[in-house]
Amino acid sequence: MSPYPNSQHYRGLVGVDEEKEGAGAAGLPVPPHVLPEPVKVQPDGPVKPEAPELSSQRQKKVPQKRGPPVLQGRQQKRGNASDPLVVGGGGEEQNKKKEPNDKGEEPVISYLTPGLTVLGCVVLCSPEALRLAAVQEAFRHAWRGYKEFAWGHDELRPISKSYGEWFGLGLTLIDALDTMWILGLKEEFAEAREWVNSELSFNKNVDVNLFETTIRILGGLLSTYHLSGDQMFLEKAKDIGSRLMPAFKTPSKIPYSDVNIGKGTAHPPRWTSDSTVAEVTTIQLEFRELTRLTHDQQYQDAVGEVARLVHQLEGKQDGLVPMFINTNSGQFTHQGVFTLGARADSYYEYLLKQWIQGGKKEPQFLEDYLQAIEGVKKNLLQKSTPSGLTFVGELSHGQFSPKMDHLVCFLPGTLALGAHHGLPEDHLELARRLMETCYQMYAQMETGLSPEIVHFNTHQGSIRDVDVKPADRHNLLRPETVESLFYLYRFTKDPKYQEWGWEILQSFNKYTKVSTGGYTSINNVRDPNYPSPRDKMESFFLGETLKYLYLLFSDDPELVGLDRYVFNTEAHPLPIWPSDPQENSAILIL
Repeated sequence: MSPYPNSQHYRGLVGVDEEKEGAGAAGLPVPPHVLPEPVKVQPDGPVKPEAPELSSQRQKKVPQKRGPPVLQGRQQKRGNASDPLVVGGGGEEQNKKKEPNDKGEEPVISYLTPGLTVLGCVVLCSPEALRLAAVQEAFRHAWRGYKEFAWGHDELRPISKSYGEWFGLGLTLIDALDTMWILGLKEEFAEAREWVNSELSFNKNVDVNLFETTIRILGGLLSTYHLSGDQMFLEKAKDIGSRLMPAFKTPSKIPYSDVNIGKGTAHPPRWTSDSTVAEVTTIQLEFRELTRLTHDQQYQDAVGEVARLVHQLEGKQDGLVPMFINTNSGQFTHQGVFTLGARADSYYEYLLKQWIQGGKKEPQFLEDYLQAIEGVKKNLLQKSTPSGLTFVGELSHGQFSPKMDHLVCFLPGTLALGAHHGLPEDHLELARRLMETCYQMYAQMETGLSPEIVHFNTHQGSIRDVDVKPADRHNLLRPETVESLFYLYRFTKDPKYQEWGWEILQSFNKYTKVSTGGYTSINNVRDPNYPSPRDKMESFFLGETLKYLYLLFSDDPELVGLDRYVFNTEAHPLPIWPSDPQENSAILIL
């Protein structure tokens, strides 16, 4: 997750009137392709059948009602004839008794709309196999676009069939490596591995963002090393890790935001000497793991010093931290403003995850996390009207704002993860309530996709819970809600979380899928007729969103088991450290 919803790398997007070449080809989303045969992931990879490409099915245009959508959401009404595939959602078909056949075997119930087939399933297919195959096909479609139009570059621009550069380091490819491994896409993984081995070089005169490079590139390489056991990825991780270290050469030991990985120099942004709190406190999992693997203490010492300084700083309120910290003084700036959204979000996430990563032996992280959650309950939680949705707002100099970023939807999953590791049971109850709210941020939009920011109504007499300002109506293919759905399903086994994720995937396919390959962020989730594509596929769509959807739809608790791995904030799983220090260099193979 990025702490910058409006950061520099989002500039220069294609306007709404650019790139109009005709329907479909102009980037307007088209229906999903007929899905390939589902592939069951085995520890040593899938057996991948050869299959012909099938053309996409045409959907009928259904008139869209404008105005306030119903609160109940889309779960009961998304199974119309225009949907290419409809999975049972707990209705009559799913609940009716299944009678044994002549051989006494349980029959398989079809969850497909009559008359539709899926390659390999014909008319019968289990929901799990269907959904897993749907995510694989979504990934392949996104990968085809990247491979054809943006290979080796940072980001795909799917509508203009071109690419965008941020750091010039193949960001999407590296972010997607472990996703391909987990999805069992061996062919795609092999071609990406070859590029990393032969083409990826960090010896470049280029400024990179310390935080983004750490979570996406360093985290992605470390994760792929652990999953594959391929030493080449560890060597690349060591290279980029060492090149990021100049960021920590500051008067306060709080790192600069930007590093030139070729020159070995670092500096703050041009407009300020501040770094964001999320930036400097969401690099610890990766650098700590790099020390564990290399036995080079400099990495863990650098990020540990940052954590120690932030732990003792004044300016917090009930465990909540301001958004900015000065690299010269080491003090919080812009004090009195508290959010769990952009620029602070993953600080809280990494408190819990460092405690888990280290085998629960570092109580200062747990203490700060528990205090912060109590601070959230005391200062930031309110309920909307008329439906009483629990949401997390913001506090500015004592004034409460009912503004909630989509980024905050990481919190239900983090709360559930903490409860799984023995933290208070009421954390899981709060996670359930916030998960409902994050789902409604999708369900109450006409496209079924959440905006970047919502404002909740809290005044009596409100007729709808959520308002969205015109500037906040974009969707960047973000992962936070499906991330939390994964955790909630993994720990509760409540099927509604899979149903909600399935609805979200269908909405991505309907409104963001580009016919020539790739998916695009959109400008307006309130307009299903023309959601206004932005011509950009963020690397986290492959690195996080599709990975979490796949894990959500899998009923195998050992597929990246949460007692063996902890995910960094870019969805790259890193191993939980063994209790025996002698085992600390062991590779955990998925």
